[in-house]
Amino acid sequence: MGEAAWYELYQGLQFLGDKLEDMWDLLTTAPDSFKGGSIWAIISAINGVLGAIGTALLVLFFTIGVVKTCGSFVELKKPETAVKVFVRFAVAKWLVDSSLSIMLNFIAVIQGTIADISSATSIGSALEFEIPEDVMETFCDIGILDGAIPVWAVCFISHLAMMVIGIILLLTVYGRFFRIYMYAAISPLPLASLAGQPTESVAKSFLKSYAGVCLQGVIIVLACVIFSAFVGSMPDMDTSAEPVTMVWEYVSELIFNMLILLGLIKGSDRVVHDMLGL
Repeated sequence: MGEAAWYELYQGLQFLGDKLEDMWDLLTTAPDSFKGGSIWAIISAINGVLGAIGTALLVLFFTIGVVKTCGSFVELKKPETAVKVFVRFAVAKWLVDSSLSIMLNFIAVIQGTIADISSATSIGSALEFEIPEDVMETFCDIGILDGAIPVWAVCFISHLAMMVIGIILLLTVYGRFFRIYMYAAISPLPLASLAGQPTESVAKSFLKSYAGVCLQGVIIVLACVIFSAFVGSMPDMDTSAEPVTMVWEYVSELIFNMLILLGLIKGSDRVVHDMLGL
């Protein structure tokens, strides 16, 4: 019965490891190459349509900015004022026309950071969770009369919890990935607001929000690195205690670390906001 309990826990860890590997693939995949680039082709088409609307909005925001910042037409004739206004318009026009490239370049920087973390921590191999040998032997020493049935029940529940947590984690990363697509698709519209000083806060807010979504990937990777280190290390257990007690300590610590991982990944946007104000 002890072997059955160990197997349930082992299967749960393998399922969780598989979902974390799927998360890793999403975090290291460029949006324009995901699913063969078919999704990005649709996003590019939408961006092109909205780009034409963004160009029209440039003129509107530019006019609003000129009216509100220049008291009269005479003031606009001043060289320094005219240069400042038209440089702003040119920068906004460039941002609207190059919005997709800007989005991809920022993602490339984030993925480079993730790659550096991966090379420094060997997270790829760390996602293959294994139960420590001493703990595994303790599982096998538990007989039916020693409380193997309650231990199996706890391990079975832990297996189910790992499945639920793994699916929630994967959905969270997928949600981040789709948000990047949405940001890229509508980017010409908010970026056009940079053409006018009164409306530039819209573009700044959009860029800060997009940067925050991208940086969530770094926080998620760091959370996975810390979690894999916790799981891979032998917990501090009283070796003189009963086998059932030792197993309970290991399973409870494992579930506790899993809940921390879930909280960090689900709250990665809040972590980015608290750290960087994005």
